[in-house]
Amino acid sequence: MSPGDEHDSFGGVGGSGQTRTRLPEGNSGDVYGGAPRRPVRSSRSLITVVGVVVVLVAAIAFANRGGGDPADAAGPRAGTPGGTAPTAATGIRPVSGKNGAIPTGYAHDDQGAQSAATNYAVALGSAEMFQDGPREEIVRAIHDPAVVNDLLTRLDASYSAGLMADIGLDQNGSAPSGMTFVSRTIPVGARVLDYTETSATVEVWCTGLVGLAGAGSTRPVTSTWFTITEKLAWVGGDWRVRSSSQTEGPTPVNGDNRASVADEIAEAVEGYGGFTYAR
Repeated sequence: MSPGDEHDSFGGVGGSGQTRTRLPEGNSGDVYGGAPRRPVRSSRSLITVVGVVVVLVAAIAFANRGGGDPADAAGPRAGTPGGTAPTAATGIRPVSGKNGAIPTGYAHDDQGAQSAATNYAVALGSAEMFQDGPREEIVRAIHDPAVVNDLLTRLDASYSAGLMADIGLDQNGSAPSGMTFVSRTIPVGARVLDYTETSATVEVWCTGLVGLAGAGSTRPVTSTWFTITEKLAWVGGDWRVRSSSQTEGPTPVNGDNRASVADEIAEAVEGYGGFTYAR
């Protein structure tokens, strides 16, 4: 998915159990939003030239449619690839700080790697990735500096005026008047595939929302399911993304919920803030 395995690292379920949610971030959508969508075959040529799949798969699929403190629990555990465990706090504050609006300062263990991968998946799937300035801030905040410049070049080329127009946004990534662009990723669980003191491969299983909400929208907000695989490196005292990739599913059977009207979706997205996810 990513050039030379350059960005193929987000995703999956479970090395230590289901991911736990912490610390609501307020009432406005922020970089925690973002919803990658299931890939569309016709989009693969573009996806292959981009490292961070999370955002572009979502955008391309959409366009192609045309229309508190840690609780008392066990201390850090060594990585156990493929293993599962109950959701529990580690006994070490899972997130010690922020770089802008993105949580940083993760524990140097497998649980810290899961927390990092999960929050980074959310940031990379956010609506802010469709705007030049915020996109650069996100990429620099969460990636290994060694891969940042090349990735930004690829992303800037991929977020073209043509792609924006297909999605229904202007060249600055803004939605039409009266519309709200929705791109939000919601992690369901995470697992460690491989762990060492200097690197980790983590899968994050996610569901996501993407579309234009508002009266008369021809691209309604829809939900998708996907798994992101992130390859992380321990750099400068924190986990950073080296590469990432995305696959479709696992996808559950749809329920019988009534679909909300566009204005209800727009109000919900603007009114409900995101979370910091921590093991």
